[in-house]
Order: sequence, then C-alpha cells, then structure tokens
Amino acid sequence: MTASPNPREVAAALVDAHAQYPRLEHGSFYDEVLLEVQGRAERDGSIGKADIGALMLWKRLNLSTTWTRELNEWPDRTVRAITAEAFELARDTDRSIPEAAGAARSALLELPGCQRGAAVASTLLTAGAPDRMAVYDRRTVATLQVLGYLDPDGYYSRFMSAVCDLVEKVNITTGARWRPRDVDKALFVLGGPNSWLRTEA
Repeated sequence: MTASPNPREVAAALVDAHAQYPRLEHGSFYDEVLLEVQGRAERDGSIGKADIGALMLWKRLNLSTTWTRELNEWPDRTVRAITAEAFELARDTDRSIPEAAGAARSALLELPGCQRGAAVASTLLTAGAPDRMAVYDRRTVATLQVLGYLDPDGYYSRFMSAVCDLVEKVNITTGARWRPRDVDKALFVLGGPNSWLRTEA
C-alpha cells in the first residue's frame, strides 16, 4: 500500500458513502435479487445456473457472451457442486478472509465466467458468503487506488486484503461493526462522478 489519506477522513468518507447506497429500508429494491440468491445459497449450500443468471442481472453484466452460452451447456448439478465447494471455502472461519477468498476464487476457476478476472467470481462468492466476501469491480478497484492501495490486478485475495484493512479502519475509528460487503458498497458510491474523492484528487 502506498501513502493514503488520513484514516479518520477515509473512514468518514466511507461511512457517508455507505449511507448513500440504495437500501431496501429506504424504498429501494436494488439489492432484492442479491438478497434472494443469498437466501437460497444459505439454504442449499450452492447456487445453480438460474441463480447465476439472476446475479448477472443484478450486476448488470452483458449476458450475450461466450461464457454464458458455455455455462448454459453445463449440467446444473455440476455448477452446484463447484459453487458448493467454493462457498464452503469462503465460509471457512479457520482461514483469514483474504485466504478464504483466494481459496474460494481458485475453486471457481473451472466455471465459465470465472476463468479471468474476479468480477463474476466475487459476485457468486458474495452471494454464498455475504458476511465475509465483497464484490470486485472496476469502480471499487479504482476507488481503492485513489485511497492509496495497490491495484489488485484481478487477484481477489489482494482485493479482499485491502477491503479488510478498510473494515478495520472504519470499525476502529467509528466503533461500527462493518463487514467486507459494507466496504464494497461504500467504495462503489465513492467511485461515482460526484464523490468526495473526485473533488479531492
């Protein structure tokens, strides 16, 4: 990590940004799909193709790609076996969150859509282990870089190390009880066009 802004200033900006994230209790239904899939993942221990399709709708990804056609050709039981293993690793509290994230990400490498980068894989893992994982995308990574963190370059465990560092900063500074998903929501909002970071940069 390179030099970063004052930890209190960062924590305050994250808390403010997190409050701006669309929430169900404020009348937004944006995360409704994610929460529904998380419930099924908790109940079943895995997710299948229909759940992955729902998550890609939530993530607003283009589904007319080679990997989505390939995934549709896979038996759902195979998809569920792979996601079940990945979720078990992501939920493993004997490992640190970054270690669990790296192991779980590796378990998804066989699955179409998860061979390159961490965007799709992180979305699946956040559905399967919402208390421990966070969503990786270009906007959150760009925000991390502005805050002084090195580009994780597609490595989910590196991304999660930075996210966990910010969880600790917020919790120590504010007395909150944030989890990684709280940080990724705040990073996403902070990376927006009207954010505090844009005016400070």
